[in-house]
Parts: sequence; C-alpha cells; structure tokens
Amino acid sequence: MIVRRVLSVLLLAWAFGFIWFAVSLPRPAAATPADAVVVPTGGKGRIDHAIALLHAGETRQVFVSGVDREVRPVEFALEYGVDSAHMACCVTLGFDALDTRSNAREIAAWVAREKPRGLRLVTSDWHMRRAAYELRRRLPPGFPVTEDAVPTNPSFRILFLEYHKLIAARLVGPFEPD
Repeated sequence: MIVRRVLSVLLLAWAFGFIWFAVSLPRPAAATPADAVVVPTGGKGRIDHAIALLHAGETRQVFVSGVDREVRPVEFALEYGVDSAHMACCVTLGFDALDTRSNAREIAAWVAREKPRGLRLVTSDWHMRRAAYELRRRLPPGFPVTEDAVPTNPSFRILFLEYHKLIAARLVGPFEPD
C-alpha cells in the first residue's frame, strides 16, 4: 500500500515537472551589455545570435564551445559573417567539447584563462536549463551568468529527452568528478 502511494507521488511529481518544463521554456535576455558571450554549438540560431550580439556592440568577446575540429576559423567566419578583425580580437573557437558537460568544462577553462567579469550564455530555450546548470557547477560560486535563450519550436521528443537529461544531470551532477 505504501509503495503504491510513493510511486503515485513520484509519478505525479514527474508529470507536473515535465509539464512545467515544457510550458515554461526560458526566454531571451533583455538587451544588456555583457563582458563575454559563450555559446555551445548544436542548435540552430545559437551562434547567429551570439555573433549578432558582438556586431551590435553588446559584448566584447564571444567564445564558441564544441566546434568540430575540422572547421577552420576562416570557414567559421564566412559561415557566420564575421570579419577578420572581429575574428582576430573577439571570437574564440573551442574544439574540445562533445556534449553539454564538456561544453561547461571548456567554457569554465576559458573563463579561468580570459577572466571576464560575467557571461551571457546563449543556447536553445529547451537546452538552457541543463546548460546553465552544468556551467554554474563549474564556475566560481556567484559568478554572474545571464541566460539568453534562443526561441525554438521543439518537438515533444526533444522536450521529453531534454527533461530526462536535466533530471539525470541533477541527480548525477553532485557525485560526478570534474
């Protein structure tokens, strides 16, 4: 009897959590300057938005994490409309990340080297919660991170998978060695 009640409560918590996750996706950030913008590759519109922030003068630096090793900076610049001056001074490509956790590690290492005063994290709305969680775990406590979600139209499948990845990250995260 008690097992059935516990399972019922867990099922309800899971269901209400999924509904909350799906209907309250993070939103774009207000137009405010940021010391640096970081963007994990992987979703449509992420890099475009980060580069637009650079061109609009809302940031001094853009770090793109998880770039395929075969992509050359000149190819990246052509693809995203970045002039050579901005590529030289203001856009850094990271080639070591393969997933959200390694994106967070790569971004945290870049932050340790470059020492920005704060970050603006740009990623897809459905990906923001997990990406921000993983990143904040690896940054110094209280380090300012503004979440700037790129609006998408995610499928049920994407939301379902991402919700479970977020749950797994939260359950495993505290026990995972960095």
